[in-house]
Amino acid sequence: MHTHNDSPLGQGTPWPIWALGGLLLLTLAVVAWQSQIGGGPVKDDVPSVQWQRSLRFEDRPNGDIAVLDAASQREVARFQGEQGFLRGSLRALARERQRRGMGPQAAFELTGHVDGRLTLRDTATGQRIALESFGPTNSAVFSQLQWAQ
Repeated sequence: MHTHNDSPLGQGTPWPIWALGGLLLLTLAVVAWQSQIGGGPVKDDVPSVQWQRSLRFEDRPNGDIAVLDAASQREVARFQGEQGFLRGSLRALARERQRRGMGPQAAFELTGHVDGRLTLRDTATGQRIALESFGPTNSAVFSQLQWAQ
């Protein structure tokens, strides 16, 4: 029979619960301290960037997608046909712009990283797609834009 003073784990065993609680508080304190001094997760910082290109994507009346260099406004590539991954990626980013009431004028930033990652970032909303996550075939659609003239 349990009395009011009995611990559910048995007589004299509350110390493990206190120890676990203390360990949890210590862990939270260390995590908070690390985030304050910049020791948190690795971010997309400048040293990891191998190349970067600012681009705009425009739909053409015939269904093509024109890729423009954002600085010169010169067409550097054109995609014809279905282009499911390209269209899907751009649609995902454009949806966020529309949700925020933004137009298509701002550039997208295509970035190749030294570790092989490839990201497409919307400069208007800050949204980012890790293109390499969708496999090398899909990522290659965007990686060819590094050299497109």
